[in-house]
Amino acid sequence: MRLKIIAAILLAASTISAPAQNCEDPQTQLEMNHCAGLAYEAADAQLNEIYGEVRSRLDPDGTEQLVATQRAWIAYRDAECTFRSRGVEGGTIYATIHAGCLADLTEQRTADFETMLACPEGDLSCPF
Repeated sequence: MRLKIIAAILLAASTISAPAQNCEDPQTQLEMNHCAGLAYEAADAQLNEIYGEVRSRLDPDGTEQLVATQRAWIAYRDAECTFRSRGVEGGTIYATIHAGCLADLTEQRTADFETMLACPEGDLSCPF
């Protein structure tokens, strides 16, 4: 009997679908948090794509330097965003502020890599 009740509860729960998230005009804090997370995920995916392009242009020593630099940058980004969002730590808006910071800094890093990839030939400030 107990198994039937648990099965019925699980079946009922599985038929309840989560409401669609409207990221054009989020109305609740939960939606804002979710949408900020999605924005960060999109920025991170774009960064990973362009990081691969930069990496493909480097020799083994350059690749090693890039990996070390990127690891240091990730540590900086994470610490910076934790610091920037400390004023709302523990609040419901924390996820929105923190993810927004992560997205902003990630987009800036992507722009830095795009600049590197667009360096004109002969520009001695380019890493490749």
